[in-house]
Amino acid sequence: MGTFKIPVRVYWEDTDAGRVVYYASYLKFLERARTEWLRALGIDQVQLLREERLQFVVVEANVRYHRPARFDDELVVSVTLESMRGASISMGQEVRRAGELLVSATVRAACIDAETLKPRPLPRALTAKS
Repeated sequence: MGTFKIPVRVYWEDTDAGRVVYYASYLKFLERARTEWLRALGIDQVQLLREERLQFVVVEANVRYHRPARFDDELVVSVTLESMRGASISMGQEVRRAGELLVSATVRAACIDAETLKPRPLPRALTAKS
């Protein structure tokens, strides 16, 4: 599993009154990239929930804001697998504009039972890809 990347354009809804991306909007960009990364690995989260009663939740996010993005910027958001352990997965993520690093993050997500909300082992569909 190498680094996965998706393009993201900054819309009005992502910015503050100064047309600068609001800090929490980056969390949405990071989430979108993780979702598309799983999809590219063949993991359908709706099917995972329906058939195995599993879902992912973010349990930790360490985000560093290096430079601002602005309205209408074209960004690239990446995901790199760092580790998988039992019921959790850690990923390194970046947001770049024309190669310039804007945001770096480490995100840890846990796999939980959708009914009990207790940790469950990562799905085989994911661990088999590592």
